[in-house]
This record gives sequence, structure tokens and C-alpha cells, in this order.
Amino acid sequence: MDEVAQVRSFNRLVTRQVGALQERYLGHRPLGELRVLFEIGSEGATARDVRARLGLDSGYLSRVLRALERDGLVHGEPDPADRRTKRLRLTPTGAAEMRELNAIADDRARSVLDPLTPEQRRRLLTAQAEVRRLLAVSMVSIEAADATSADARWCLGHYFRELAERFEEGFEPGRTLPADRPDVFLIARIDDQPAGCGALKEGEILRMWVDRAHRGLGIAARLLAALEHEAAARGHATVRLYTNRALAEAQTLYRSRDYVEVERFNSDPYATHFFEKRLTASAAA
Repeated sequence: MDEVAQVRSFNRLVTRQVGALQERYLGHRPLGELRVLFEIGSEGATARDVRARLGLDSGYLSRVLRALERDGLVHGEPDPADRRTKRLRLTPTGAAEMRELNAIADDRARSVLDPLTPEQRRRLLTAQAEVRRLLAVSMVSIEAADATSADARWCLGHYFRELAERFEEGFEPGRTLPADRPDVFLIARIDDQPAGCGALKEGEILRMWVDRAHRGLGIAARLLAALEHEAAARGHATVRLYTNRALAEAQTLYRSRDYVEVERFNSDPYATHFFEKRLTASAAA
């Protein structure tokens, strides 16, 4: 079997195993409607969020949302972050259906694992993790973008919102050091939709962020490598960055890529850890 035929055979097996071909996925609704319900979740989301995270056509998403609203599962309300935007939330009925669907989905996942021995389960889960990472490599692109574009604003808006949630001291964008007019602003995309971002300004890496829906796929490492390449191409021998104590996973990433913690080098009130890396000649290649 050649490579293309093997990929197609794998895709057919997966769609059958997860029940994606059934008119009523998990015995309830079409798969598209359920994925939108899941993406809205307990925290809510804008239509732009859902479209970006699922790669859906705006017309198709509008039809799905109308069906969910008609059935009393979803409603819209003004978004606190932007009163011009409607934030989608699950109704009590929608939340109850999601709990039921999650239980059914958990049972279906267990039905895959139950016939396997412990060693077979380990092999399956390891293989799934590897397939997930490799599929991400094939789906993700990183490209330069205007730092004032709609996609850049979407990324930065979610980035700032997450910092406000995670920092012990809260977060106000007006208090952090500005990153306007960067040398380059990169956006990671999946199916042409934004999934993360990062900027480089005068040899300093800023605004590194990956959307929660796409974490665990190696996107942050690829963004970091791309920004290092941009820094080396601009003649920087070293690159610097900083982060907050609450972002432990960011610190782990930086250390894994040979960043060394150094003394404070700016006055950003939210910065608690400062890193520096000496770039090699290969970084610019």
C-alpha cells in the first residue's frame, strides 16, 4: 500500500471508529453541532473564536448556531471585552446536554480501551500522541503578519485575557511594556485560522502565546524557533525574553531550548523571570 492510500485508509478507519458518519453523532446531533457546543463550553466563546479553533466556514457556522439557538442550547450576550461583539454561552439546557454527551463520549473512549491489554493501551495512547503531533506539523504554518491586523488583534486579545486570569496580581495591558511596531510579528495558523503568535523587537521576543485549543502540538516551540531565526537574520547574536512566575510551562520551554535565566533587564511590572540565549550560525540558516 502506497503512502497516500495508507493515509486514506487510516482516515476511513478513524471516521468509522468515532462514529462521524452517523447522522446523529453520539446518538444526539450532527458532529458539527456537537463540536461547536464543546468549543463554546462553560466559559463561552465568540463566533470568531469558534471559527478560528474549528476552521469552519462562516456561513456553515451561522447555520449551526441558528440550529443550536432554535433548540434552546445556546444564547448570545454582549462580550465584556468588546460590547460590539456577541459572546455565545450555553443555556442551562445546553449545559445539561453537554454533560450527558461528555459522559457518552467517555464511555465510547473506554469501549476502545477495554478490550486491550495494559501494554496495548500504552502502545495505542503513545501512537495517538505521536499521530497528533505529526498531524499538527502538517497542518500548522507560521507566517509574518501586520501587528495591527484583525488576526493579530484576536491573538493579543486572548493572550491578554489569559494573563489576567492566570497572574496573581491580575493584568492590565496598559501597564506592561509596549510591543508596538515590532521588527516582525508572526502568526501560527491551522487551516488558515490563527492559533498563536509571537513578536520580535530589537532582539527581544515578546507576546509569545498559543491558543489553549491547540496546545500540546509543538506550536510554541516552532514559533520560538521562527523568532530566533528572524533575530539571527537581523544580525542579533543573542535573543532575550521575559515571563511571569505563573507561566511555568513557558519557563520549561525556554530552558529546554537552551535559554539561561539572567538578571532583570527591564522594568515591566509583571516580569519575574528573565532569559537570554546565544544564537548559533545555524539559527539564521
